[in-house]
Amino acid sequence: MTELSVTEFAVLGLLAEGPSHGFAISKQLAADSAVGRILTVRRPLVYRALDHLVDDGLAKPVHIEKSDSGPNRVIHRVTREGHRELDRWLDSPVDHVREIRIVLLLKVALVLRAGKSPRQLIAAQQMSLQPTLAALDDEITDDHVEIWRRHNARAAMSYLEELAGLYG
Repeated sequence: MTELSVTEFAVLGLLAEGPSHGFAISKQLAADSAVGRILTVRRPLVYRALDHLVDDGLAKPVHIEKSDSGPNRVIHRVTREGHRELDRWLDSPVDHVREIRIVLLLKVALVLRAGKSPRQLIAAQQMSLQPTLAALDDEITDDHVEIWRRHNARAAMSYLEELAGLYG
């Protein structure tokens, strides 16, 4: 199995909510949708992601739905292995502060949509971020990039603390 992209995990996460087809998933990843506010994915990329998930055994086609307004729609569902892979990904904090903006927000959104609490993910992310923040705070610098990184890390920690208060 190859490493999944953020787009593929987004499609897998939405598909885990119940069997669906690419067109319906693409609507959930449109810019004006709840998940699309975090990660917007165009329809061709949704279909490509579905193909990749099927090739890796994480999803499978289960039904063909006739359509009066276009081509027939292939309904997919997540496999057991797909659920395991999704759960593993959803439980893991992101590695870098820059990934919080899209990847962590997407994970929190998918966890909430599944009716679960993001409490463990938030706690794991806080622990993961601590060493980075400590290292950046210990460094006295006039390097504008490092100053930017320090402020981003602090903002991320503040965000996580507020989230922990909401879901703790």
